[in-house]
Amino acid sequence: MLKTIEWAKGGVRVLDQTQLPFKVSYVTCKDYKQTAEAIRKMKIRGAPAIGVAAAFGMAQAASKSKAGKYEQLSKEVDKAAALLRSTRPTAVNLAWGLQRMRRALESYRDRRIPKLKELMVEEALRIQKEDIQVNESIGSLGAELLRDGDRVLTHCNTGALATAGHGTALGVVKSAVKSGKKLKVWVDETRPYLQGARLTTVELKEARIPHTLITDSTAAALMARREVDVVVVGADRITALGDVANKIGTYGLAVLAFEHRIPFYVAAPVSTIDLQLEKGEDIPIEERPADEVLNIQGRPIAPKGTKALHWAFDVTPHRFISAIVTELGVVRAPYREGLRDLAEKRSNSFL
Repeated sequence: MLKTIEWAKGGVRVLDQTQLPFKVSYVTCKDYKQTAEAIRKMKIRGAPAIGVAAAFGMAQAASKSKAGKYEQLSKEVDKAAALLRSTRPTAVNLAWGLQRMRRALESYRDRRIPKLKELMVEEALRIQKEDIQVNESIGSLGAELLRDGDRVLTHCNTGALATAGHGTALGVVKSAVKSGKKLKVWVDETRPYLQGARLTTVELKEARIPHTLITDSTAAALMARREVDVVVVGADRITALGDVANKIGTYGLAVLAFEHRIPFYVAAPVSTIDLQLEKGEDIPIEERPADEVLNIQGRPIAPKGTKALHWAFDVTPHRFISAIVTELGVVRAPYREGLRDLAEKRSNSFL
């Protein structure tokens, strides 16, 4: 299995996912600025994965600081956090990782600076390890929702490449297959970065799970022909009401699934829940450069001067969601109380 991200002697080693599936290439980010740039340019992507990357960036800022006192070190780390936070505004896991690292820094403030730096690196590594455990729990709980023989539709990439390991929505599929269920997966290509075509197919092929790649616009026709039994997607942010931000195109799939009475499940860690935001309209939606839509692998696909709109995410209202699967349990409507309870459990476990 390809490693998405790891702490290395020379810096943070990241699998450059923009090169897959044609080339396996790793880049080493020597400081937090390079780590931030790797996140911004989507060399590493996926909400849980960039949460880990952000934590590693904070650890880099601390470990490379020449500050002799806590106050100066704290300022330098906060500067790094601001840059890292600006890279991908929609995915709350990134902000969560930064906040947890900030709390760790404060809790270690009475330690000597050299020891404090070591503890910051240890905390980042702990976040990475926990992410894998969280994903495996999501997979185990979500697998119970899938039936033997189900034809599952996925969107974007939500497997090991989007996390520290195993995956969220795709992790549910993997866990179900591991338990003995026979599944077939419909893989949305996911324009414009083609994460489904380039990444999800790689993971499914490696796991020997039967799958078929489709254009994003094929999903409706498949549902109309009753060839989709369940939809499982990930999430980048979940509001208090249960509205979900995820890769652009998710909302359309949810409406289609609702119309065709197909279960629509969201699989995400509790760290994706943002109780400070009430509803989907409050979620900041990242707009990426138009060139990413106007070109494929550097080649233009539209006449020069053409304008393009490139929202990276959309919001699915909670009424279209059958259940939200987390590592601490499965929540169904009404979501507010259940999501709050899960967020509190998660928070208490890290006090």
